[in-house]
Amino acid sequence: MYKPIFFFALIHLLFINTAGAQVNIAISNPSSLDRKGELVSVDWKTIQAAYPAIDTANFKVINKATKKELAWQLERMGGNDVVHLLVQVDLPSKGKLTLQLQKGKSVAVPVKTYGRYVPERKDDFAWENDKIAFRMYGKELEKTPKEMAYGMDVWVKSTDRMVINERYKRGKYHEDLGDGMDYYHVGFTLGAGNIAPMIKDSIYYDGTYARYKVLDNGPLRTRFQLEYNEWNVAGMKLRATKTITLDAGNHFNKVEVAYEGDTMSALPLVVGIIKRKEQGSMLLDELNGTMAYWEPLHGADGITGVGSFLLEPAVGVKVTGTQLLMQTSTPKAKPVVYYTGAAWNKAGVFSNAAAWFSHVQLARTTIMQPLQVVIGSIQ
Repeated sequence: MYKPIFFFALIHLLFINTAGAQVNIAISNPSSLDRKGELVSVDWKTIQAAYPAIDTANFKVINKATKKELAWQLERMGGNDVVHLLVQVDLPSKGKLTLQLQKGKSVAVPVKTYGRYVPERKDDFAWENDKIAFRMYGKELEKTPKEMAYGMDVWVKSTDRMVINERYKRGKYHEDLGDGMDYYHVGFTLGAGNIAPMIKDSIYYDGTYARYKVLDNGPLRTRFQLEYNEWNVAGMKLRATKTITLDAGNHFNKVEVAYEGDTMSALPLVVGIIKRKEQGSMLLDELNGTMAYWEPLHGADGITGVGSFLLEPAVGVKVTGTQLLMQTSTPKAKPVVYYTGAAWNKAGVFSNAAAWFSHVQLARTTIMQPLQVVIGSIQ
């Protein structure tokens, strides 16, 4: 009996012949939103069932109509076995697309996401895609208190190349040498969308990360984990693990945070965005769990836009003297999931607050209206 399984895109795996020499994948977009450069995730075990002879080192993904190859990645999620096939597709509203998996050597896929531990710069962990770059701070930074920071940092980009290695090597990432720079300020705040417990209006920062693990590293998706040492939260001893995922073509990270220890039944949390002294523009939408900030102009450096959102209403959204804060909570032993990201006006995509705020809202809507996936065989 055929039983459909629902994932992120409407997909039918059609057997071309019993020898499994080729597999068709039909993708459908039932939403009213155009999808450009979106990653479709296909269960690898289902592909193997349809195509038992598939060789991970010798297949390619073809657009059946245009005969062009598409970019793809095998996702292993930190293990040795393949979990998903990721394919980057463009699909108009209500559109359909048929792909084929064929035997043969695939063209090289350009690297569009990348991340690494940076021991040469005080234990940073930096990551990027073809739109934007970020970093989190490690334990070595604690030896220089004047530099200490708690939140997520943004490295703005005006190129689709991977640049973090070049910037660290030349040691001049605070100036724009033609591809962007690091002029974002974090300090003792949550920066560009970090998260922390908040008890009775006091934020309990988890500090710098202690350990890391890279789960997948491009070319289309980079995912890694950061583990934090135990710290005191209003008398509770907590530990946090943050799993961060960044896809090609996307301004937003998916952040999954698991707390362990003496946590209460519903741990109050805040996602934060640092606010500058000068006047900037804000979007505060409690009902749709969204906040965004278009910073004031920072001289010749330009303007950074930052946005964070949940997939459910926020408990509250407020502004302090230093931060925009979006309140949420997580049941004991259940991870909290949210999205956070940034953009730079000098990259030429977003030129004002209205354009950035609209994009933040659209990004949330796109995730809330996922492509539907049905994987099955038709004999």
